[in-house]
Amino acid sequence: MLASHLIAPGKIDLIEVSEPELSPISSLGSGRGEIIFQPETTCLCGSDLPYFIGSDEWEIEIGHSLHEMIGTVTATNGQRWREGDRVLAVPVMQQGLRERFVLDELRTIPIATNIPEEHALMAQPLGTAIFALKKLPNLLDQTVAVVGQGPMGQLMNASLSNMGAREIIGIDLLESRLQVSPQMGATATICNQNCNLIEALREILKGELPDIVIETVGHADQQFNLCIDLCRENGRILVFGVPPETIDQVRWRDLLFKNITVHTSINPDFERDFPLAMKWLSEGRIDVAPIITHRFPLAEIQQAFDLFQNRTDGVLKVIVEFPSLH
Repeated sequence: MLASHLIAPGKIDLIEVSEPELSPISSLGSGRGEIIFQPETTCLCGSDLPYFIGSDEWEIEIGHSLHEMIGTVTATNGQRWREGDRVLAVPVMQQGLRERFVLDELRTIPIATNIPEEHALMAQPLGTAIFALKKLPNLLDQTVAVVGQGPMGQLMNASLSNMGAREIIGIDLLESRLQVSPQMGATATICNQNCNLIEALREILKGELPDIVIETVGHADQQFNLCIDLCRENGRILVFGVPPETIDQVRWRDLLFKNITVHTSINPDFERDFPLAMKWLSEGRIDVAPIITHRFPLAEIQQAFDLFQNRTDGVLKVIVEFPSLH
């Protein structure tokens, strides 16, 4: 059975590992069960990149890094699923780059069958956006700037539109990403490569700054200080992008003097957020087709990560297909 092995920063290999085994039922808590999950359709996420590039943020292990996946239950010692059931699954600590692995059955949800499977797969990242936006007390009639128009920024656009935001302004350094933003719900876009961003925002918002600013960049490229600049007084910042362990020179006094409220978000709920995301997709409330841009077989996982990391060729969501799909 194949699994990933990051042999050097930016270099991924597929190695043979042992087949997974279910735990004895006696070792599990009451009412808990496990499955052996076989991925079939998966996709890359920005939070996979720190493992791929070998940053010091997280310990790198066999199986890094995939965590958005649909596949088949091949065995179980629980009651929730039967062998052969197909589910959306989220592996622990993103160690899902394996042909099969053991997973708590509670880290899975049913998939919608009335939409393309790769669209149903987007319920995982969409669920994280929904969970984050629930932290905000109100979105109806609000003006929102979304800093970063990668896959998560685009899903934020779509969610904000679905939840009644008045203005949704997508901001990114890459024009190729901004070309997709209007299809995902953005009412305006700004490329901040060579412009005065605050002036551009005020022009769109008739002299005002946004009620809410959402940071969807994260990691080493995080833009928290920029969000402070962009947010109006008494506004809100939602920090969605996973930050590094520490952020140097955060301008806390500016944050304080503008009376900005900061919200953070991590770990969506498997009983509420991911199922709601799947429901939105099933009902056609959000169309994720514009963000699915590339597909690779598992054998070309190196090329998939290279493209995703380099942000070339208009890449947004990269689908990876495991051999078990065919």
